[in-house]
Amino acid sequence: MATFEIKEEFMLNGEPFKILSGAIHYFRVHPSDWSHSLHNLKALGFNTVETYVPWNIHEANEGEFRFDGIRDLVSFMREAEKIGLYVILRPTPYICAEWEFGGLPAWLLNKDMRIRSSDPKFLAYVRKYYEVLMAQVTPLQITNGGPIIMMQIENEYGSYGEDKDYLRSIKELMEELGVDVPLFTSDGSWLATLAAGSMVEEGVLPTGNFGSRGKENFAALKDFHQSYGKKWPLMCMEFWDGWFNRWAEPIVTRETDELVDALREVLELGSVNLYMFHGGTNFGFMNGSSARGTLDLPQITSYDYGAPLDEQGNPTEKYYAIKEMVHELFPDLVQMDPIVKETMEILDVPLANKVSLVEVLDDISKKLVTKYPQPMEKVGQNYGYLFYRTKIRREAEKEHYRIIDARDRAKMYINGELIATQYQEKIGESIYFEPKEAINQMDILIENMGRVNYGHKLLADTQRKGIRQGVMTDLHFILDWEQYSLPFDQPLTLDYSKDWHEGQPAFYQFEFEIEQLEDTFINLQAFGKGIVLVNGNHIGRFWNKGATQSLYIPKGFLNKGANEVVIFETEGVHSETISFTKAPIFDLVETTLH
Repeated sequence: MATFEIKEEFMLNGEPFKILSGAIHYFRVHPSDWSHSLHNLKALGFNTVETYVPWNIHEANEGEFRFDGIRDLVSFMREAEKIGLYVILRPTPYICAEWEFGGLPAWLLNKDMRIRSSDPKFLAYVRKYYEVLMAQVTPLQITNGGPIIMMQIENEYGSYGEDKDYLRSIKELMEELGVDVPLFTSDGSWLATLAAGSMVEEGVLPTGNFGSRGKENFAALKDFHQSYGKKWPLMCMEFWDGWFNRWAEPIVTRETDELVDALREVLELGSVNLYMFHGGTNFGFMNGSSARGTLDLPQITSYDYGAPLDEQGNPTEKYYAIKEMVHELFPDLVQMDPIVKETMEILDVPLANKVSLVEVLDDISKKLVTKYPQPMEKVGQNYGYLFYRTKIRREAEKEHYRIIDARDRAKMYINGELIATQYQEKIGESIYFEPKEAINQMDILIENMGRVNYGHKLLADTQRKGIRQGVMTDLHFILDWEQYSLPFDQPLTLDYSKDWHEGQPAFYQFEFEIEQLEDTFINLQAFGKGIVLVNGNHIGRFWNKGATQSLYIPKGFLNKGANEVVIFETEGVHSETISFTKAPIFDLVETTLH
């Protein structure tokens, strides 16, 4: 039987083993590209792949578990094993990862409990999830002849809490459900976070997360080990080789030479996991959000991360520089040539059809009628948009409206005319309008831009989306609302024979043929804000605030022959043609959000 142990060194089958790992998130890479990314990791001379497991894609709705398609964790790990890689698995309830709500399912927000704590009610939901998840993954442990060598208990918990009863409960639950490979925690490499987030006294390995100053960070980690009488191997579980990006901010970059020097310092002292090796894409509505004071800063669709492989999975300058350095340090490691995928260009695909959202609401969403407007979670919706409608009587020549307590972005229309766009903390400011009719229709489109994935705001009210209190005219709340959920999680059937209204949210259909399938990027510079569906697959959000002005389309989402792209655009800005390019487009249009 194969073995993996943590002694003074990592020991694989009784022999010292330096972990050379790279992070590839199966849920951010099209399944048809898993083997490509894994091969390129192996070609670097590395021996291990690391991945998180986001709870919210496997149990998006309470009690409904899915492990198919891009969620097929077992197939991803089997592919890694086939290529000759071991697996570090991080199946923690919370993952951070710049992922929506840190991987926690949104339906937890409807429960009366404290997440990431020893609250028995939270642990009960974790147990139900783990009973399903661990049945999938425990047969793939190295102790059962599989590729998994280590698993994580919680993620950067020392940057959130110090509830050791919670950590102990997760550890015991994992062990009860069959986990018998070594366990670890990962935190920042300074005393406060290590002390709060680790479980050294119970034999759980603390690892560090950092992107530079390897000697300094490893020294702090070693001191922490020794303070408990442990002489354990040093590992940087997340060596940040790049960084994530947010709307209306320049793309974050890191110089290759500086990165290689910093990584060399780490490799000379211990083991490493490159975070990220291949960043991939936040498909659908799965981007997270950073917390900055009262303002949340949603991350973009691309999770390129400035990693050794670009968003598409092709090697970058960093890849080749790291490969050369690794060969210098470990000349006996077997390295191979990476695989490079092609991309294609398609120009000037004409618009086939268009229709306004208001015309097809009843076709694509079921109407819910309530006295007061309901937030997203209360209507059983997790992600996307929520459309609110009511009738209001004109009571003054100049009416005064306010949306009270809502997130994240609201567009208000009176009789089809846009009268205000408000974003996050601006929601609640006065909106003035002079209605012409005695009875007027008020429509409000609210977009959930992504829940905070890290820090103290995990439990904030702003994690609940949509309108949470109501809408006021003058000094009183308006009653009698219709609500339409728009999660875009099911195939759409749109009646394009219905009307299109200028300046309103609308769907734009483009049709085209492809003979040879390759990856591509859809150019969205001529559109305002919205999402893109490729043959029914939601590939992510776009926004002309930048810095990205395109979306990546893996060839796995395309068909040989007929293809359809549907763009849902909310700002009333569109083009009569679209084009597909061989490379992503970057252009910071604005540096403010609204």
